[in-house]
Amino acid sequence: MKIKEIEIFAIRLPLHEPFVISYATYDDMPSIIVKLTTDTGVVGYGEAVADDHVTGESWEGTFAVLRHTLAPAVLGLNPSEFERLHETMDKEIYGVPTAKAAIDIACFDAVGKSLGLPAYQLLGGRYHSEFPITHVLSIGEPEAMAEEAAQRMKAGYTSFKMKVGTNASEDVKRIQAVRERVGEEVAIRVDVNQGWVNSSTTLQAMKKLETCHLDWLEQPVKADDIDGLVEVKSKSATPLMADEGLRGVREMREIIAKRAADKVNIKLMKCGGMYPAMKLAHMAEMAGIDCQVGSMVESSIGSAAGFHVAFSQKAITSVELTGPLKFSQDVGNLHYDVPYIRLNEKPGLGIDIDESVLAEITVFSEKWCLYEHSNAKRRNYIACR
Repeated sequence: MKIKEIEIFAIRLPLHEPFVISYATYDDMPSIIVKLTTDTGVVGYGEAVADDHVTGESWEGTFAVLRHTLAPAVLGLNPSEFERLHETMDKEIYGVPTAKAAIDIACFDAVGKSLGLPAYQLLGGRYHSEFPITHVLSIGEPEAMAEEAAQRMKAGYTSFKMKVGTNASEDVKRIQAVRERVGEEVAIRVDVNQGWVNSSTTLQAMKKLETCHLDWLEQPVKADDIDGLVEVKSKSATPLMADEGLRGVREMREIIAKRAADKVNIKLMKCGGMYPAMKLAHMAEMAGIDCQVGSMVESSIGSAAGFHVAFSQKAITSVELTGPLKFSQDVGNLHYDVPYIRLNEKPGLGIDIDESVLAEITVFSEKWCLYEHSNAKRRNYIACR
């Protein structure tokens, strides 16, 4: 089996309501969908949701990298040879993990379908039977966030992830308001998205939040400030999670060596896909660090891929992959048993793609096809129209 054709779609996923975090407000979510076809006729889908503030990749740039660099490089490769696939992509271009994740995910989907196995079986088999889903609260006024949390509790949610990071003193009020409204039994996780910038501001805020009993605090300082994480962890009793500060193996080694976090947030878009995510989970497990699989707010495709990784790894103890619940229109049909997620046993990613929706929300696209000269043993490719 080899990769015969790759089609790339630049889409914009419509949201029910704007998604607000410390450094951006999204009215819709730009994404790149990869449709991979093998010479045996099997089709796999992957996704890339870029974030300039996390990996330095943009929506337009990711499309260009896939179109001009990665798609031509992987045509003709066996999609089941994941180590070789990533070696090929890494030799072709440095970094760009989000673009590589789209290829990686599409290969897992295609290989799972070709073997009649769910993708998690390619990562070691199912370990978890279900995960509770955490509702994400966008940044808003304290009372508005508290009211949203109260309404979501009625729907069965028992944990909340609060987006903060615009102003530390205002963030404290937001967190206190939500805690007062939901009571002590509900889990609150606070994601600062680097917004408190440094350890001193973070520690001042955390002193005011001691009575809020947070599950954990996520990435309060700048991504590259691993030493800042170390200081916060050493001076606060609240468990600390690294997110933007963890991209790949190099950062994981430093976090482990410095004991910089109690928990790490693995995202397929940061590390390059399902295969690298599995490696990071193994590293964390050996170091005794818990993991979460997080989201860049992907569609059913990227979210399903993250869930397959999470369900297969013992070290992954929580998930935050709620993108499909935020979209008014989605290209896939990932099913949630709110407030839980339970994967089915369908092959590949286990979801169906609505080609009509994909066509409707596509802004631009490109297709690459493999062809071979009869008199030469070399790969070639052409742009297909």
